[in-house]
This record gives sequence, structure tokens and C-alpha cells, in this order.
Amino acid sequence: MEDARTGRAWARLSLSLRFDKTSNTHTHLRSSLTPAACIPLPMAAGLGARPSATFVAGRFRPLAAPLRPVRSGKFVVPKRCFIVSSRLAWVEDELMEIQKSQEQSSVKSKKRPPLRRGKVSPQLPVPGHIPRPSYVGAKGLPELCKGQLHDAQGITGMRAACKLAARVLDFAGTLVKPSITTNEIDAAVHNMIIEAGAYPSPLGYHGFPKSICTSVNECVCHGVPDSTQLQNGDIINIDVNVFLNGYHGGTSRTFACGQVDDSIKHFLNVSHYCCVILSVIK
Repeated sequence: MEDARTGRAWARLSLSLRFDKTSNTHTHLRSSLTPAACIPLPMAAGLGARPSATFVAGRFRPLAAPLRPVRSGKFVVPKRCFIVSSRLAWVEDELMEIQKSQEQSSVKSKKRPPLRRGKVSPQLPVPGHIPRPSYVGAKGLPELCKGQLHDAQGITGMRAACKLAARVLDFAGTLVKPSITTNEIDAAVHNMIIEAGAYPSPLGYHGFPKSICTSVNECVCHGVPDSTQLQNGDIINIDVNVFLNGYHGGTSRTFACGQVDDSIKHFLNVSHYCCVILSVIK
């Protein structure tokens, strides 16, 4: 059976030659795109070619039309027929480069195993003097508000909560590195929030046990921090929400852990630009 990979290489690297009856030489015309254009070993030898060991292996197909002798005793190559150059060392180098690139791509294509739920640590405490949202400790979900009109004081309160959430998110991003667990990120962020006199909004919302949401790789959103360790090449979305002086402020961002593929970098950059465009449109 013909080696498919080697066949592809010859499909790209076979040479088109023109036979000159006057000088009894072959002139290179252009690269051929068909492996069927290779002359079998006996014919190539008759033309003075010196095929390498790779060619002698007999993995190539004969010409569609045979060589035709003329009165002068010389062979004439039919139109649209191609033969392999007598110097094939560079072809072997190309094959080695192809094999090397395939090995590198196979290493890059190794994906992390699917996510598995890790161990969730106990809920972290919040000092009693920090105000809680109404849903904390409630059996059901809070009633949705049909609509609110905020005055200047309300807008100032929302801005303060959102600014705190943005600072906390920036801090959380500095923690993203290989081997750290999402539990550890949650604990560090929790401490920063309560030190600012705010309450972590996700904590206790309909039984949610953590202070932030961490969504790794294929986890779409609202992942629960646990003992899962981040690995080089992961992406993680961190969702931060705080309750400060009666107002919620929330934000999230996806961070790259260590070295990630160019496709992932492109994905993150495009997502960021889309958010910037939306903010400008609004």
C-alpha cells in the first residue's frame, strides 16, 4: 500500500521536465501537482536519472502514456508527462520537515481531559457588620423588580459597587497561573471583597456556595470554585459580583493561563474588541 504521507509529498515535489532533442537534456518547467506523473524506475534510468533510495522503494505510479522512441533513437516525453529530477536529496529533506511539523502539531493538539468536578471547600464566613442582600438565608429566589429609576444618589452607589468589582477582577486575574486551584482564587477574592466592606453577591444566592464563579475551558458559565488545578494552556472566566451599600456591581473576564495557542489568543482578542464596540454603540 502506498504511504499516504509520502505520496502527498511527491504530489507537491515532482518536477516537470522538457526533453530537448538537440542538446539531449531535460529542462525543468514547473512543479507538478500529481503523483501519477512520476516515471517508473526503468524509464527514469533510461533517461539518465539517478533516483535515490526513497525513489527505488517503488511507491510511485507510472506515466499515463509510455515514452515514444523516434528515428534518432532518442526518447521523446509525451505532452503533459512529468518525470522526477535526478537530484532527490532535497525531497528527502522536505519529507523530514513534513514529519517534524506533523509531530509538533500532534503535540499541540493534545487536549486536556474533560473537566471533572473537584472537591468544594466549605463556605467562607462574612463578618456580621457587612450588610447582606435580601436573598441570603431565604428559602426561595427574590422577586424580580419590574423596573427602577435611580436618582443621582443611586447612580453614585452603583458606580462605587462597579468600580470595586472591577478592581477585584483585576486582582483575580493576577492570580491565574498553572497549578493554582480555583478554590484558592475564590478565597483570595473573598478576603479582598470583605476587607472593602462589601458582600460577595454569589455567596448564598439560591444555595451557591462560593464568592465568585470560575468557568474553566468548556465550562460555559457560573462554574463553582473547587480543587481543580489550572494547567498551562487553560482559559478561565472569572465572574465577580459585589454588594456594596445596597447596590450590586458585577463584571467578568476570561484569562489565559500560561502559554496558549494562537487560535485561543485570537478568540480572546476578538471577544474583547466586540465588548469594546458594544460599549461604544451604547
